[in-house]
Amino acid sequence: MIPVMWDLVLCLLPSLVLLLTALLFRWPPVRACTGQLVRRAGRLLWAWLCWFLELTLVPDGRMDSEGPQLVCKPTALAQFLLRHCGSLARPSLASWPWGDPNIQTLWSLAGPLGAGGGIRFARDYLQVKDGGVVALDWAVGPREEAEPWRLGGAKQEQGAGGGVGRGRALSCHTSCPPILILIPNSWGRVTPHLLRLCALALRQGYYPVVFHRRGQGGCPLVTPRFQEFGDPSDLVQAVAYLRYRYQSSALLAVSEGSGSGLLLSYLGECGSSSYLMAAACLSPVLQGQLWFETPLRPLYRWGVLLYQKLQLSRYASALSAVMDVERLLTCSSQRELEAAMFCSGGGSRVAGQSGGREEVAWGDYWERNEPLRDADEVAVPVLCVRSRDDPLLPPASALPTQLFRNSPYFLLALTARGGHCGFASRDGDGGAPCWSHEVALEYFRAVAEFLRAEERKASGTRGAAARGSPAPQWRTGAAATARKRRATVLRRARPPARPLVCFTVGSEGRGDGGSSGEEQDMFTWHRSYTR
Repeated sequence: MIPVMWDLVLCLLPSLVLLLTALLFRWPPVRACTGQLVRRAGRLLWAWLCWFLELTLVPDGRMDSEGPQLVCKPTALAQFLLRHCGSLARPSLASWPWGDPNIQTLWSLAGPLGAGGGIRFARDYLQVKDGGVVALDWAVGPREEAEPWRLGGAKQEQGAGGGVGRGRALSCHTSCPPILILIPNSWGRVTPHLLRLCALALRQGYYPVVFHRRGQGGCPLVTPRFQEFGDPSDLVQAVAYLRYRYQSSALLAVSEGSGSGLLLSYLGECGSSSYLMAAACLSPVLQGQLWFETPLRPLYRWGVLLYQKLQLSRYASALSAVMDVERLLTCSSQRELEAAMFCSGGGSRVAGQSGGREEVAWGDYWERNEPLRDADEVAVPVLCVRSRDDPLLPPASALPTQLFRNSPYFLLALTARGGHCGFASRDGDGGAPCWSHEVALEYFRAVAEFLRAEERKASGTRGAAARGSPAPQWRTGAAATARKRRATVLRRARPPARPLVCFTVGSEGRGDGGSSGEEQDMFTWHRSYTR
């Protein structure tokens, strides 16, 4: 009998030990202590891995700091955003481990595509003037049987799938849902971060559409050329097509990472003729030449180069007549690859070379491709969201802060942490909606509300002037200019301009958007399509 009982105890002993251990770990003091030990062990293991992969390790003190800092000119729009964008004023960013910049960056660039919420896309191909083809991927819900991405006809007026109510959520002056143009990074990868933005935008009533450059995102390359980093010619035609096709819908744009080079180039080249109401850039590349000349960490550099070379290898036969494809596939940096593709002198064939034909060609390339080369011509509000610990961008000290402090159209939300296109929310893990997504969509709604309020003020002023009240001299001159431009619009058979809106600019302060200052100058928010 005793041997039988002893055998029974030995058989049940592992289960009893596990049961007692589970009960012990459920005791709050033990659970708290164990959690701290596991966190420290994980932190040490991650520090060793970062050292091995040559990644930057952020100290714990910086991980716990709060932000963001809003760098902008203290205009009426900036003050309105601070009052009405709660997520912009009170960020909720995750702490370690999801708050680590490298974890956020790797998750946003190479995480599972299923994190996008099962978004499906319906593709339209658009042939541009030189015969090239770009793609427009309309995001649709995973369980929708109808096609809400088709905005034409009766569905546009009725708001297919409840689109009327969702369109009004933006506070636009139309019952049609706003179209959100999403621009991926310059190497054309649709990241899980971008897919989550599509899912969130769909839930909030936007109709997201992803713009794919020629030869990227599965779009066929029918011409033996790629698009340069800051060449907006294809995007200009795509936006003009959307404006012509869906004239009652507001157009908005969001760029991700290096895709901001294309969006900012478009806004600068089109100026007041841009059809966009507002734009947002997440982790933007504001200085293209500096970004290409700043070496990336080996893990990111080789990952980006491998993806780009895989894209190039698909068109090796077609490109062999105009490019040295073998040399392209042996490049060891983004700078060398970009120069070999687009610079006439072969670019930086020898690393560190200066003064030769290669460097001259490289400088000429960036004279026509810098994202901010025409920043003075931008005529729509642009919100840039950037973190100080971004491992893919140059240091935050190299940011062109004077642009944000002097231009009424540029606003910079600078956070202490967030990685590159990460900005994980404190409410969940890496698959949760990102703080930058919430900020961008809330920013669009606030801009629409601001413009509508300013248009009401302008309409009241025009009504008072019509009843005999003396109109301010600056508004009378603007109205005369608007009449001349409307005549030009009619001759060019373009869509009518937006209503004239007054935008008041205060005195320059610290540049953080917190001080209002005294109003010293009058600025006219005047959108016209004359170029």
